[in-house]
Amino acid sequence: MSLRALVVDDEKPARDELCYLLGSSGAVEVIGQAGNGIEALAAAERLRPDVIFLDIQMPGLGGFEVTRQLIDRRAGVEIVFVTAFDQHAVDAFEVNAVDYLLKPVEPARLEQAIERVRRRLASEAPLNDRLERIVQLMAGQHDRREQVAVRVGERLLLVRAADIICATLVEDSISIVTGQLAGISTCRTLDELQAQLDPKVFWRVHRSHLVNINQIKEIVPWFNRNYILRMKDPKGTEIPVSRTQTRRLREYLKL
Repeated sequence: MSLRALVVDDEKPARDELCYLLGSSGAVEVIGQAGNGIEALAAAERLRPDVIFLDIQMPGLGGFEVTRQLIDRRAGVEIVFVTAFDQHAVDAFEVNAVDYLLKPVEPARLEQAIERVRRRLASEAPLNDRLERIVQLMAGQHDRREQVAVRVGERLLLVRAADIICATLVEDSISIVTGQLAGISTCRTLDELQAQLDPKVFWRVHRSHLVNINQIKEIVPWFNRNYILRMKDPKGTEIPVSRTQTRRLREYLKL
């Protein structure tokens, strides 16, 4: 039987090309397309595809963020990332369950990815665990930064990464808060910012929130055994913890 696929890319020519290649393979039925992360999540819920061919670099919700939301929703779907990362960066996770394609996509490599998806669909390994591992691996490929750029009004400031208290996705912008200032990140997505920061210190506790665990002032119990984090900034910003990350937080803090 043909695999039912959803193709997600913010560039229509790239979507059209991939849809053409998938159709030519004879093994995949493209049942939908999406031009951004929000559309992708809606289409995934509506169409229930077997596999999503997912671009990584998209405005607003990037590919990593879409994947995290699929993890939270426990969607039974395989992910093939479509990426412009160079070969050196992707070699580190080639052996993982979720596959990748380098742009421009080569037909032979696409056939290999399709076969891997078929094998994974037949496997018994928990999908959410596999997706979480691949997201963590891919997010860790970039060099860490000692400083990050923050736009405050007309000024572009460099702040120490360690001084960042939290970062939040607000519509299409990433808001950054430190003890001294609040501004907008020059990164397009929260994933892009997270890739520049130390993963041992900065946790993605929610799909829209990244926090410095050393800057948590108070942990407030919430409904369904979840938590709200009250941060150390002057406003005492409150950050929700997703169901997926609640267990990790409990284990880390021995709660």
